[in-house]
Amino acid sequence: MDSSLFAHRGHALRRGRICEPGRIYLLTAITHERKAVFQNWQLARLLVKEMRYLHDAGGVESLAWVVMPDHLHWLVGLGAMPLSQLMQNTKSRSAITINRVSGRTGEKVWLKGFHDHALRAEEDLQAVARYVVANPLRAGLVQRLGDYPLWDAI
Repeated sequence: MDSSLFAHRGHALRRGRICEPGRIYLLTAITHERKAVFQNWQLARLLVKEMRYLHDAGGVESLAWVVMPDHLHWLVGLGAMPLSQLMQNTKSRSAITINRVSGRTGEKVWLKGFHDHALRAEEDLQAVARYVVANPLRAGLVQRLGDYPLWDAI
C-alpha cells in the first residue's frame, strides 16, 4: 500500500466510521514515511507494552497482533473506548516512549490516521487471526512463524 495515498485519504477513512463496543475490528497503523522503526526489537516491545496496557485497562481485548517493521496489525474486541481514542492512545503513548528511549525529540513515529475493518458475522475469526500473525511469513521476514518474535494471539 502506498503510504502517501493512505495519508491523503486519512480523513476519508474516518468518514462513516462506526464504533461498536463488543465488535471485533482489524486495525492497521503505519509508521511515518514507512520507516522501519520496529526493526529495532526494543522499540517494538515498547509498542507492545502500550497495547498490553490498554488491554489490561479494559479498553480493548487483544485477540491477535503482529508488529511489522513499518506497521501494526491488531485484531481486537472493542471495549468501551472508541476506536479513535484507542488508536490515538496507542500511537501517542508509544511515540512518546519510543522517542524518549531512542533519544529523538518530537519525531513523528506514526502516519496520521489508521485503517479499521469491522468483521462481519460470516467472517471466520480464526482465519483472520491467522492472516494477521502470518504477515512476517508473507513478507519474507522469516521461514517459520515461530522465528518472528513480535506477534501474539489468543
